[in-house]
Amino acid sequence: MGFNGSIPGAARLHLVDGVALLRPEEQVFTAMLTGFANQQLARNLARTTVEGRENTVKALAAYVNTYPWLWTPAMVDEWLGDLRSLRDLKRSTIRSYSEAVRAFCHFITDPLYEWTATCEERFGTHPVQVVHEWNTAVHVQDNEADPKKRAFTKAELHAFFAHCDDEVARIRAFGRKGWLPAFRDATLFKTAYAFGTRRNKTRMLDAADFGRNPHGGEFGEYGRCQVRFGKAKKGSPPKRRGVLTVFDWTPDVLDEWFTEVRPLFGTDNNPAAWPSERGLRIGCQRLNSRFIAYRKALGLDDGLDFHSFRRSYVTHLIEDGWDPRFVQEQVGHEHASTTSLYTCVSSDFRTRTLRRHLDSTIAAALQTQTGRQA
Repeated sequence: MGFNGSIPGAARLHLVDGVALLRPEEQVFTAMLTGFANQQLARNLARTTVEGRENTVKALAAYVNTYPWLWTPAMVDEWLGDLRSLRDLKRSTIRSYSEAVRAFCHFITDPLYEWTATCEERFGTHPVQVVHEWNTAVHVQDNEADPKKRAFTKAELHAFFAHCDDEVARIRAFGRKGWLPAFRDATLFKTAYAFGTRRNKTRMLDAADFGRNPHGGEFGEYGRCQVRFGKAKKGSPPKRRGVLTVFDWTPDVLDEWFTEVRPLFGTDNNPAAWPSERGLRIGCQRLNSRFIAYRKALGLDDGLDFHSFRRSYVTHLIEDGWDPRFVQEQVGHEHASTTSLYTCVSSDFRTRTLRRHLDSTIAAALQTQTGRQA
């Protein structure tokens, strides 16, 4: 693509030369946002990412009550400072906001898009980059997750799944229809743990995504799970991967759901593994609500969330002696260091590992001493 307004997001694609504007500041800003969105979409970024960045830019404009060609670094400092001190936003959220503003300012100050020339012509000034290394947070750690977040212990996980089953039985005993969605959510929770999948990836599974593993015939029709909506890289489609079944209880749970319970939802033309009572598939908010209700009922701390199923999957497999490379490939991590961030190995496991190595060292030393005496 060439110059003279022919690239996505250029000023001449959104404003006509020589035409007077009724509300010039507002209309130019709106045209900038539209151009920014087009430029981001041309890079294959997800619409949710584009919309999120646009909303962030609008939020800054509303806070400083002025337009981008009048922004200064001090305005950004005050805005980010208030977000951190008054709203207590997480470090990663603050960083994503500053990066959105940085990307927008980079776009409107790039001569190729001609927004600086447009602002000079119409307002006698031009936008500048207001986000720099010296006024934004530096990303210095690989893992900036909330330190409270953790995996389930095996006892907690057993109690959670038992509570899921008890709730189904309790609701059904009262003759209420609510036992069907309770059964669905219980099975979904168990599936998220059984395959180490994230919330949205679990939610987006279809019935056809489960199949046989020719090297694991004992799992029958549920020897593998095809994840089609894995976490994507910027500008790329969702990553696909196959996850092999490792727990012997998984086929029984899935078989009961797909053969006996799911048909009761009336799913003749619905491919979703977890259909909703009112739509195609269950939503994230409904899953969060159910999870939090069960967590509170059991008195578990808020360090446990839906993602804890995935943390638990990695942790428990490592504790049980599975090869770390196998676990890494199961959860779709390119690097072992990423998998290690999910591992919350218990003190009991570390104690057993230490004891095993100490015992082997002592045994080797005694054997050596015996050999010398002989």
